[in-house]
Amino acid sequence: MNGTQWLIFFMIIQVIHGLGTWKLYVKAGRQAWEAFVPVYNAVILMKIIRRPWWWTILLFLPIVNLIMFPVVWVETARSFGKNTNLDTFLAIITLGFYNFYLNYAAKDVIYIEDRSLQPRSSAGDWVSSILFAIVAATIVHTYFVQPFVIPSSSLEKSLLIGDFLFVSKVNYGARVPMTTVALPMVHDSIPLTKSKSYLFNDDFEARKTSWKNKLQLPYLRFPGFEKIDRNEIVVFNQPADTLLDMNDFTPDRNYYKPIDKKTNLVKRCIGTPGDTLEIKKGYAYINGKKNELPDRAKLQFFHTIKTKANIQTLFNKYGITESQETPVFEVKSEFWNDEKFQEYLKTDNIALDVVASDSLTTRVTGGMTQRIFDKLKVKIVDKFYNANMTEELAAQIAKDPAVSSVEKVNSKTPNSNLFPQDSEYTFSVDNFGPVVIPASGKSIDLTIKNLPLYKRVISEYEGNNVTSRGNQILINGEVVTNYTFKQNYYWMMGDNRQNSIDSRFWGFVPFDHVVGKPVLIWFSYDWKTKSIRWDRLFTTVHGNGKPVSYLIPVLLLIGAIVAFNRFRKRKKVTK
Repeated sequence: MNGTQWLIFFMIIQVIHGLGTWKLYVKAGRQAWEAFVPVYNAVILMKIIRRPWWWTILLFLPIVNLIMFPVVWVETARSFGKNTNLDTFLAIITLGFYNFYLNYAAKDVIYIEDRSLQPRSSAGDWVSSILFAIVAATIVHTYFVQPFVIPSSSLEKSLLIGDFLFVSKVNYGARVPMTTVALPMVHDSIPLTKSKSYLFNDDFEARKTSWKNKLQLPYLRFPGFEKIDRNEIVVFNQPADTLLDMNDFTPDRNYYKPIDKKTNLVKRCIGTPGDTLEIKKGYAYINGKKNELPDRAKLQFFHTIKTKANIQTLFNKYGITESQETPVFEVKSEFWNDEKFQEYLKTDNIALDVVASDSLTTRVTGGMTQRIFDKLKVKIVDKFYNANMTEELAAQIAKDPAVSSVEKVNSKTPNSNLFPQDSEYTFSVDNFGPVVIPASGKSIDLTIKNLPLYKRVISEYEGNNVTSRGNQILINGEVVTNYTFKQNYYWMMGDNRQNSIDSRFWGFVPFDHVVGKPVLIWFSYDWKTKSIRWDRLFTTVHGNGKPVSYLIPVLLLIGAIVAFNRFRKRKKVTK
């Protein structure tokens, strides 16, 4: 629903509330009209049920209010003498409409002004404590700090798989949940199941007509105290996410999720709004200048190693954990240079790089399907070992007496899987662009040539219908020659440059997809060695110099708090 529709829905709810409770307000010594005034009626209701006024705020916080509404329904019934388990059950199962029965039909409804607010049993005390612990945790999780674990190696060496982060949502401004009906403190699925944790119809054909999707709130964000700077690490929702499971790239169908339920990713922001970005040999260039990363950033590239030594022994010696054994294929040069052959490769999205070539044969490396291999009678004539490492480590390995050469991989072969997935753009993973990153309020001249770069932005992210007719571009049925962007966009990439699915594959990241800024590694676990990385506990994510662990100060602070609480309790006992 849009803002107007939500306002109408809100007013209808206020009328229903007034009709269902005005007599109860009168019995509590209030005026009947107070039950109908939006927001004010909730403040008065808190007085009637003897709960703090700030509960009213909780009623208007998405997700939190799903917990608070049943609590208020039950508290209202109890304020008028309805304390049995049946009363509690009816108040919840009828979604609060039990108040209509109390308001109009019940004969023994008497307002209990001085009722006890203490739970009548230990079970009730536990339920009350758990509910408000969930409420408090949900507020912190949604609007302040969210825990996040590094799921992939795209930032390896800078951030590691198994790093547990605290992600601040206040730096860039906390985003109000757009999905209003969902389980608190979980993302897109219920733990240990494949079931969605939220109410939404993710089928493409039904996403704009399903009643479930009408419950979505418009995008709204609280003000932040800083903007996203170039080279900052950012957590965001993957803009092109259509997967049920982020690790399953061949789902049974596409899943069109709401923005705040798309897969959470963490990458480095390489390009900011208005920048012109280009990638040369794996390095990012911004506005014509090579991007200088902070000293904590550790870029990694695949390097081809030629050695007579045992390759695994070499990898163990230098701590290399990511490697590929790459076969070298031999193809007849007359085939390789044939345009039909190149088109045939594109049918399987195969990207091959030339290693050597003469008039008779061409040697290439890269992905090769069995179908292509068999049909073209390709031969494997050699194999390379590609190891993923920093350039500093590559220079060190090159000096090893057992190594004959170390050469950085630089793919120049066009990859049709890369953004914008258009045959006119022959980008490779290591050589990409230039592209201009959209900025809020900035206009660009739209042409048939650059339309593939911005069509998804204009249509999917900014809600327009984009079509073309000959050399004409139509937005919402009108011929246009330029377009002004409505929000800022960013270019996100991994430091693990040749082993990262990032903006090179799905393009620009809208600001409304930004979740927050990771600020602290509070825990780190190495899944391979089954051990805790103690030196990474309570280290900051950003900053210069070697990361410093604040584990000892944190433990001392926790110890001081525990000691103070024990001292205070003993002091109370002695009085």
